[in-house]
Parts: sequence; structure tokens; C-alpha cells
Amino acid sequence: MATEIRVPSLGESVTEATIAQWFKKEGDAVQADEPLVELETDKVTVEVPAPAAGTLSEISAKDGDTVEVGALLGAIAEGAAAAASEAPAKEEKAKEPAPEKAPEPEAKAEEPEEAPAKAEPSGDQPLSPAVRKIVEEANVDPSRIEGSGKDGRILKGDVLAFLEKDEGGKAEAPAQAKAPRAPVAEDDASREERVRMTRLRKTIARRLKDAQDTAAMLTTFNEVDMTAVMALRSEYKDLFEKKHGVKLGFMSFFVKACVHALKEIPEVNAEIDGDDLVYKNYYHVGVAVGTEKGLVVPVVRDADALSLAEIEKTINDYAARARDGQLKLEEMQGGTFTISNGGVYGSLMSTPILNAPQSGILGMHKIQQRPMAVDGEIKLRPMMYLALSYDHRIVDGREAVTFLVRIKDTLEQPQRLMLDL
Repeated sequence: MATEIRVPSLGESVTEATIAQWFKKEGDAVQADEPLVELETDKVTVEVPAPAAGTLSEISAKDGDTVEVGALLGAIAEGAAAAASEAPAKEEKAKEPAPEKAPEPEAKAEEPEEAPAKAEPSGDQPLSPAVRKIVEEANVDPSRIEGSGKDGRILKGDVLAFLEKDEGGKAEAPAQAKAPRAPVAEDDASREERVRMTRLRKTIARRLKDAQDTAAMLTTFNEVDMTAVMALRSEYKDLFEKKHGVKLGFMSFFVKACVHALKEIPEVNAEIDGDDLVYKNYYHVGVAVGTEKGLVVPVVRDADALSLAEIEKTINDYAARARDGQLKLEEMQGGTFTISNGGVYGSLMSTPILNAPQSGILGMHKIQQRPMAVDGEIKLRPMMYLALSYDHRIVDGREAVTFLVRIKDTLEQPQRLMLDL
């Protein structure tokens, strides 16, 4: 008896994923709970474990296929002998003359072959219940939608993307909206490598472009003298690590400084919803983490209620699991403000893009010794440029500059955090 392998629940609002890779091939022995296949969603990768021990007898969805929640991925036969006995049995059955009731199974066997054979426009492909519901509610002709699924099948994301671009039927189909690539010399083309964008990379690209198209984005700059924070960290880092089991970094100071400024300038912690402004009386700070597969932004929830040690532990845990693709969807949702640290890569200055629908993002940069005028004297100081990108629709220049100055003041005088000043 075979045990089916199906796509598990992927989290709230996530209905489909892409097969990133199979860790096993047909005929391989597997243990219960052993990772079998890796699925890639818009934000995270998910490993699907083996539901039972045995032999991987069938792989129904190949690498690169798009699958919905609950879809069949493959099957596991009980024990190695079970799979070995199934193959000869199938061959013998194929060789034997068809029994009296053979026509009925033969008709069923032909159906899977017909569906993939249709290389027709997306509108002629059968629609899933979820896609059909959206198409009917929006009164859209499916033939106008370009499907990205297997054999041109229309997926839910294709319909939503079409509706976003269509704007009541004024825009052209997505295929026509793409600008053609410039011609490439044959010699150059032979040295190129074409790799399909991952689902995560496509989502990053779409969200960042949406942020530019939607928000009235502007960036203001300042610089902060890191002398006080560096001295405090240097004095207490060993004692801090001994007591809390985690290193004292700069990010916890920045998170606390941002929360301090967000409480004073609530517009930066708000968002626009239609004709309303939504002011959030909670402080969920997203911390951008770069991985090999792309940028992810896990959220430090209720950062105002956490100590420096708790913030450091949370960020370290997120960073480790982000590199392994083990972050959960709920850990990357609900942020009210974001911090991006380009300084770890050597960036001296940048203009970060908003993480929609948020109204502000702080860019940290490289700490660099620079000559500064201090009490009438020129001294070398460890300086960092700060950049605040903000949505000018909700945050005025006065609020943006004041917000950045508050962060600067708090970091240059970290005792303000203790005194709530």
C-alpha cells in the first residue's frame, strides 16, 4: 500500500509553491520524517518530510512545477520490497491481454496524456476553483491572462497580477507590457547563462517596484557619532555575553533608538489604507537579512517591551534560520518599520526602498573614522551615515528630519534610553 505525499499548509494567504528540489529520486529508500522535497513560496522555503518509511515509488511533481496546497507530490511504497515488486507487476500487467472490463481503465489512463498535450492559450486550460472564483467575480476573460503554471495553466497569482495591471481594462495584457530585450551578439549570447527567477526573487522585485510606483518616496540623511555606543559596547560586551549568552551588537541599540523616535513621531509608524491613516500603537520592527536566495525581513515584535539582550537573541535566531530558509511566514508579517544594515557589506551611503505598506525605513551604513569638529578641535571620530526613506504622502519633511535627529541624539547619548528622554 502506498502513502501519498501532499503539499502541506503553507501559512495564511499562501495557496501555492514551486518545487525547488527533490532530495530523493524514485526508487530511493526513505525514513519517516526525512526531508524529501523543498518547496519555495513567496517568502520562505519549506521542507516536506516523509509521512512514512519505505521507498519513494513515484514523483508526481517535478522540479520547477507550481503546486497548490494539498496537491499530490508523490508516493511512498511500504518497504524496499514493495516498490521492487510494484514495477514488475506493472510490466506484467501491461503485457497481459486486457480483461473484459479493460476499456474503462484505458479511458481513464488516456485522460492525463491529453491534458499536458494541449499547448493552447491559457484561457483554454481548465481553471482551479480558486482561480475560477476570482475570474467570475472580476468578470474577466481568462483568455486575456497569461498563465505561468505548467503548460500555461492560469494560477491565482496570474489573475491577481493581471487585475492589478489592468485597472479596469485600460492596460494591455501582461505579455505585451514586458519590454523586449535588446539584441545580443551571437558571440556574447553563447557566453550568457539564463536562469529562471525564483519565486522569492520575483516577489522581491514586484514588491520593491510596487513601493516605487505607489509611495511618494523621499530620503533624508544625517550622520551619527558612534563613539558613545562603541565605548559602552566595548566596556560591557564580555559581561553581557557571559550573562545573556549572546554578543552585544549595534542592532539592538538601533532598534531601541528607532522605537524611541517612533513614539515621538507616530506618522513614521503609520500607513495609508485607502482614504484613512492607520496609526499603530505597537512597534514591530523588521530587520532586513540578506541570504543567498534573496532579502527577507523578519520582524522583532513588540520591540518596545524587549530588553537589549532579548532583541539581540531574537535577531541572531532570525538571521541563522533565514540563512537556512527556515523562517516562518508569520515571522515576516506585520512589521510597522524596517531597519536595513548595508554597512555590514561596506556600504557608505544608500537610499533604501520602503517595505510597503510601511511609511519608513532606516538605512545603516559603514562606520568610518572621519575628522570632525569637536569643541573647537578637529578629532577623528567613528561616524556612520544614516538614511531615512519615507512616504511623503503621510510623513512631512519636518517629521522625517526630526525622527532622524532623535535617532542620532539617542545613539550619541545612549543614557537617554534608560531615562526615556
